[in-house]
Amino acid sequence: MANTAIIRPLHAEDREPWAEMWRDYLAFYETSLPDTIYDVTFSRLLGDDPQDFSCFVAEQDGNLVGLTHYLFHRHAWKEEKVCYLQDLFARPEARGTGVGRALIQAVYDEADRLGAPSVYWLTQEFNHPARQLYDRIGTLTPFIKYSRS
Repeated sequence: MANTAIIRPLHAEDREPWAEMWRDYLAFYETSLPDTIYDVTFSRLLGDDPQDFSCFVAEQDGNLVGLTHYLFHRHAWKEEKVCYLQDLFARPEARGTGVGRALIQAVYDEADRLGAPSVYWLTQEFNHPARQLYDRIGTLTPFIKYSRS
């Protein structure tokens, strides 16, 4: 990748490349969603409701090569809000070029700007390439996730 990626908020004209990247991200986690969810999620990402997710994308040479979805929410143990980074994806050709790190840094910067210094995310144990990055820029916690059956 010749040029450094530009990290910026999602725009309305990004719908198709965003959907393609999110579809690839979900496929990695063996998940697929109906088109209606893509429509609703994209609309929410562009909206101004502070309870909805936001999105940064990485653009390089006029093409989107990465995305991250993040959300600020209250936490019972803190006065300030915390930030949940839900999705992080870089196209295969952009991996190893700093795109993932730059997207996470953009979320860190936004959290700092909004006074929410705590940023957290989840990944699956088998996601070794991403975990190499996460181990350098975050702290692995001992928490185990459960969900409703």
